[in-house]
Amino acid sequence: MGLITSLLMVGGVVFYVNAPTVGAINLVQNSCGAGQDSTGKICAASKDNINAMVANLVNLLLYVLGVISVVVIIIGGIKFTTSDGDPGKIKSARETILYAVVGLVVAVLAWSIVNFVVTRFK
Repeated sequence: MGLITSLLMVGGVVFYVNAPTVGAINLVQNSCGAGQDSTGKICAASKDNINAMVANLVNLLLYVLGVISVVVIIIGGIKFTTSDGDPGKIKSARETILYAVVGLVVAVLAWSIVNFVVTRFK
């Protein structure tokens, strides 16, 4: 089990390092050009604009969930290494890591479903 935990932690760190920087994300950035029309108001909603906004929002949420998953996996790894052989603590640490990985898998599946739907209705 130590090998699996190590691989998950290294994979999480690689995901975190390779993740794009977020800074301040404008959800209408790709959907409305500069995000405003000639009158200074947010551009009128259309089918393409809504699709791009949904895709941007889902990408932002996936990034946030990825960061949270990495943090929870690291916490689970710390709990695992500090368990001192206590079966209850080991079980808790394994469940923490398992739930973080399952949550990440669900988030990636949700992302793929949303991107599939958004690209179909363009």
